[in-house]
Amino acid sequence: ENHGWLSSDAPKLMEAIAEVGMDNCGTLPDFGNWCIKRKEGENWGECEETYPDKYEGIQLLMPAAKAVSAKSYDFDDKGNETSIDYTRMLQIVKDAGYSGFIGVEYEGNRLSEEEGLLATKNLLISAAQKVN
Repeated sequence: ENHGWLSSDAPKLMEAIAEVGMDNCGTLPDFGNWCIKRKEGENWGECEETYPDKYEGIQLLMPAAKAVSAKSYDFDDKGNETSIDYTRMLQIVKDAGYSGFIGVEYEGNRLSEEEGLLATKNLLISAAQKVN
């Protein structure tokens, strides 16, 4: 999973997967985990550097995907995630030929955990209907 630090640098993670060279070793692309460096080296501190293009990152990780994680942080009044274009992400996932599971994660503070998960699920369903 792109889960911070070097694992959120998609080309480097794919290099590592290729070097392992085993069919049971793959990726778990996460729509929202793109922090490469945090302030003062803290594990969960403020993000200082992010991977430059999360959509490119997902595209690079998808060929080795064993599962996908649809993360959300906040929603606008229409139910769209405010920092991630879910339709664009799902188009990338589909174009990669992926047909497995997509996990749902909510890491926001405005909604309760249950409300955030349901909002993310509803957004996935809505976005999936817009994918070509």
